[in-house]
Amino acid sequence: MDKKSDKSKWDESIDALKSILAKTELVETTKWGVPTYTYEGKNLIGINAFKDYVGIWFFNGVFLKDAKKKLVDNATTAKSMRQWRFTSIEEIADSEKTILEYVHESIENQKSGLVVKPEKKQTVISEYFQSLLDTDAGFATAFAKLTPGKQREFTDYIDSAKREETKNARVEKIKPMVMEGIGLNDKYR
Repeated sequence: MDKKSDKSKWDESIDALKSILAKTELVETTKWGVPTYTYEGKNLIGINAFKDYVGIWFFNGVFLKDAKKKLVDNATTAKSMRQWRFTSIEEIADSEKTILEYVHESIENQKSGLVVKPEKKQTVISEYFQSLLDTDAGFATAFAKLTPGKQREFTDYIDSAKREETKNARVEKIKPMVMEGIGLNDKYR
């Protein structure tokens, strides 16, 4: 079964969930090709269909009490997300009151400012890269002006090479980019 037919298989269930969420103060949008519900511009809930179930994603579900033990922790994709899975439209209909309780709790959590803040990553500069910076003041100055994320992209790119000749070739490739303030992955943003 392809992804498209998975979604059409669950159209009624998705519509049922959407009608429940329409009873709240959330605003329905579409993000990543799926219905997503926001509160004051912040993503709170998403609905998505998979082969064996349709699910509600609570973006900050980590803060929900989950007294009825309905949520699944899918920490591999996002630390704060939790998902509630349904395998039938009847299950959704029977759970409407509880779904609304969870949604209202999620809204209250958002109002009170509960969010998981991303961890700040440190840029580790290897001896090899530091020696480049030490021997070329212009390069060091341009590198220092880059954002921490761009600095990390470049250091990771250089240090992931195993052979010194590969590292040297990569340095020659990135030097003009660093001097112009262009990030290694800017073309993908």
